[in-house]
Amino acid sequence: MLKRISVLCMVLFLLVALAGCGGGAPASVSGGGAGSGADSAAAGGSDSQQEEIVVQHPLGETRVRKNPQKVVVFDFGVLDTLDKLGINVTGVPQANIPTYLQKYKSEAYVNVGNLQEPDFEKISEIAPDLIIISGRQREAYEELAALGPTIYMAVDPSRYVDSFKENMRTLGKIFGKEEEVEQELAKIDQMIADLRNRVTQLENKNALVILVNDRSISAFGPGSRFGLIYDVFGFTPVDPNIEVSTHGMNISFEYLAEKNPDYLFVIDRGAVVGGEGVASAQQTLDNDLVKMTKAYKNGNIVYLDANYWYLSGGGLASVSEMIQQVANSLR
Repeated sequence: MLKRISVLCMVLFLLVALAGCGGGAPASVSGGGAGSGADSAAAGGSDSQQEEIVVQHPLGETRVRKNPQKVVVFDFGVLDTLDKLGINVTGVPQANIPTYLQKYKSEAYVNVGNLQEPDFEKISEIAPDLIIISGRQREAYEELAALGPTIYMAVDPSRYVDSFKENMRTLGKIFGKEEEVEQELAKIDQMIADLRNRVTQLENKNALVILVNDRSISAFGPGSRFGLIYDVFGFTPVDPNIEVSTHGMNISFEYLAEKNPDYLFVIDRGAVVGGEGVASAQQTLDNDLVKMTKAYKNGNIVYLDANYWYLSGGGLASVSEMIQQVANSLR
């Protein structure tokens, strides 16, 4: 009798043990096996695609999805940056696109108006994940923000390099290109250091930056949209009292002769936005008073490419080219 009871107990024990082992396998599959693991991976991928960052900018705070797919860009400096980083965009303003970005005039990209007048209907049809604007679209910010997450990325000329770098790093975070951005910024830092060192060694480095628009001339000083020539590159402003304004200070030929700069840096607005019959900067400056200046006599009137300096600027490609153009002017 006792032997029979012992055998029964042993059988019951084995059954319970087997049941326990059998229960462990299904629990593992539901929690971390092939089925639930795939579900978890899918959920993780979805979370990754929907990951957002908060971008602080002068016009507000915007939540932006990382790696946005449908991107509308109104700033050509941002556009040349995304182009350099290999990031696709959906819509651009196709009027007055800089020559070095001409590929964006093709039908592969949606024309979203011009720099001053966005085509809100076209932008709405795109349903953008991100809209990037700068100064010329500032007044349209609220309307654009109603159509998609909108960030303002104009460069602050009073702190050009820092502001530029902040914008580039923000783009790096949004599009997962932080490492590439840092590499490009390091190259630009070196270019600036090399140029500034060369400028420091100049015996005569009084300079003036002017914008020529047909027959009108405006001067720009430190802290202005073209002020990096003084503030960053190291030229001495021939007139430190030029008031900072978007369109510069209107000046005369007599002013140029009086200030008599060693270097005269010229940006020809008409070359990129002027129509027929607009005088070139060379024609406008073909003047006896200009010919009295040291800049003219020493061959130091430097015509900067308005595609980079006027239409664009503030991008990885444009800033690099702007530095190079000034460096090429030094002998």
